[in-house]
Amino acid sequence: MSSKHKVFVSYHHALDENYKNIFELRFGNAFGAIVPGSVQVGDISPNLPTDTIRQKIRDEYLRDTSVTVVLIGEETWQRKHVDWEIGSSIRHTEYNPRSGLLGILLPSYPRIDKSKYNHRTLPPRLHDNIKCGFASIHNWSEDAATVQGWIHEAYLRKSRVNPDNSRDFFGKNRTGSEWTD
Repeated sequence: MSSKHKVFVSYHHALDENYKNIFELRFGNAFGAIVPGSVQVGDISPNLPTDTIRQKIRDEYLRDTSVTVVLIGEETWQRKHVDWEIGSSIRHTEYNPRSGLLGILLPSYPRIDKSKYNHRTLPPRLHDNIKCGFASIHNWSEDAATVQGWIHEAYLRKSRVNPDNSRDFFGKNRTGSEWTD
């Protein structure tokens, strides 16, 4: 089995587009470590009903991917589309098998100690899956072999560990410095 995987990148479009571009260029094109795929701003009309948007994400963008990478910046946890993308990617359906899942803490993620993070500033659904062992979390790396290894491990984990998709989906974007249950 090849360790090259088609990856869906989930991120905060307004704040972290630059990191997504760096990620795709460095790991998708320059080194061939991944084949990137993600929803671009304007790809899906925000005027569509919520269930239609979720279905489009799952059926049109996640269908051919095997791992979802969540790039985590300061406000990523607040975004409803990030929540929907995570939830859709870990859901196994007739037309779209479950994807592996991992999070990467961006250099813009606020913290003093780089060896720690506040789980309440991660996307809640990602946190649930780190907690149950389905997902992993890592600090930003520019080493292609390291990132490719994380992606391959997420791919292998998806068939060994069941995800936790029990949390209610976000109805709208959230605000504040961290989430609460």
